[in-house]
Amino acid sequence: MTAQSHRSAPRTLDRRTLQRDHRYLATLLRSGLSVLDVGCGTGAITSGVAKAVGPKGRVVGVDRDAVLLELACEEYGAIPNLSFERGDAATLAFRSEFDIVTAARTLQWIPEHGTAISKMKQAVKPTGMLVVLDYSHTRNQWEPDPPDEFKRFYRAFLDWRQANHWDNEIAAHLPELFRSAGLADIQSHVQDEIVVRGDPDFPERTALWTETIESAGEQLSEAGLCTRLELQAARDGYAAWVKTELKRQTLWMRTVTGSVV
Repeated sequence: MTAQSHRSAPRTLDRRTLQRDHRYLATLLRSGLSVLDVGCGTGAITSGVAKAVGPKGRVVGVDRDAVLLELACEEYGAIPNLSFERGDAATLAFRSEFDIVTAARTLQWIPEHGTAISKMKQAVKPTGMLVVLDYSHTRNQWEPDPPDEFKRFYRAFLDWRQANHWDNEIAAHLPELFRSAGLADIQSHVQDEIVVRGDPDFPERTALWTETIESAGEQLSEAGLCTRLELQAARDGYAAWVKTELKRQTLWMRTVTGSVV
């Protein structure tokens, strides 16, 4: 299979906020800090970072996807202490410029994990910090079990990711990757995304997988992992199940931090 890239659905990215969706980072931010957000997408979280560090701070959002960057610039380009640049985590050229370098849900889409972490580390000032949030997709859980149509899609989704050398256990592997990069004071913080029926954000949180079927489905079909009929069945079956049966969704996530010394 030819290696591919993936664009998350902009509406999924637009819903995210610093306080809810990168919450450990939110506790670290202070006025005047400089922050690099790698894989900033449409800039929704990045704009929250800019607000948190205030006018004396500096925030740069980097993404390899020109379409997402254009959306970010349109929505948040007027914020004085925030700028956006096109770039890839594995080829960053920054050197000792930022108090915090962060990536949220980004390394899951990058095969060169070690290179990306090394490049991000190089962008951190001495005594600064690297902060990475990501999933381990094989550990996600739903209660009760999803319908068979969705489970078939999810197995194909994991197989597609593995074929592209995207680590389905990246969150669990981050501490060792940080150690290999020479980071110090490495800590892993539980950041599971848990939503329960009755929560105000239950519909939008559970919509993640409908949107994933839509955004990744064509590539899964082209790879021979799912037919279009199977994708439609997965989408319809999942949507009906969410409305009537799903009680709890737990996405296994960790924020891993490390210091540059």
